[in-house]
Amino acid sequence: MSKVLDRAREVFDIEITGLETVKANLGDSFEQLVAKCYATLEQGGKLVVTGVGKSGYIGKKMAATLASLGSPSVFMHPVEALHGDLGIMQRHDLLIALSYSGETEELLNVLVPAKRLGIELVAITGFATSRLAKMSELTVEMAVPQEACPFNLAPTTTTTALLALGDALALVLLQERGFTKADYGRLHPGGAIGRAVTMRTADIMRTGERFAVVKPGSKVREALLAMSSARCGCAIIADDDGTLQGIFTDGDFRRAAEKDLAVLTRTMAEVMTPKPFHVRQDALAVEAVKMVEDRHINAIVVVDDAQKVVGLIDIQDLPGLKLL
Repeated sequence: MSKVLDRAREVFDIEITGLETVKANLGDSFEQLVAKCYATLEQGGKLVVTGVGKSGYIGKKMAATLASLGSPSVFMHPVEALHGDLGIMQRHDLLIALSYSGETEELLNVLVPAKRLGIELVAITGFATSRLAKMSELTVEMAVPQEACPFNLAPTTTTTALLALGDALALVLLQERGFTKADYGRLHPGGAIGRAVTMRTADIMRTGERFAVVKPGSKVREALLAMSSARCGCAIIADDDGTLQGIFTDGDFRRAAEKDLAVLTRTMAEVMTPKPFHVRQDALAVEAVKMVEDRHINAIVVVDDAQKVVGLIDIQDLPGLKLL
């Protein structure tokens, strides 16, 4: 078994060395690539990524990452492009061709037709002397010392390095174009990611009769009745104008009752927890969830800008919202 692990770790080492090599060799050509992509996007164009085989698979991921981070991008298969998919490209687009050897015939065959459409071409390849490089307006060279394959043939280190280079491009463009977390949420409306970055506490809080609010002078007995009516594990204490004063939970009641049942006649002002954890109604819902998890509490009061109570986030509601 040790031989298996030794070989696996050797693969990791070879690919890490490849990544370090490409990282160290990043230079002017990468900066020019970023500038061309930025200019393309600013004038309403998109980034069209193309490649064959393993480079094609990485190209699909590269295009998807770019698009998800605010840089409109699509993948175009070069063979399908020769049979009509050239229509994907329009004026102001930028074609990014991926081929480590730079000699892949299926890819090279589509480049002349693309250039006839007036599309600018950028190559990402391992060889600056390749035919792909010579046909391109800009070449980003990403040579690696060796593949992890024992025959130095199967794309392994090269695809790992290309994947990382694509991620670097997408994230640099994110920074250069001022893409924000809110922008990200708008592009990911479905699933946990979208909910986490777009949903506000006002969207998930209990309102109206679904949470209990009592005055500082209210008796514990009244608070318990209000909690039962709202099917809620706590009562929020607010003064006459609705300003948050404290919170009283069913756990607080049980602990107090164990000591003295006369607690039922005491006022909220006497038994409440003052200055409870709270969030504003415009805060991200995920911030409230993090507070629940970090502080091990079951409920968070939601207030407006004037610290007036507007709702309650109850932990038992969160699983249904798929925010936990």
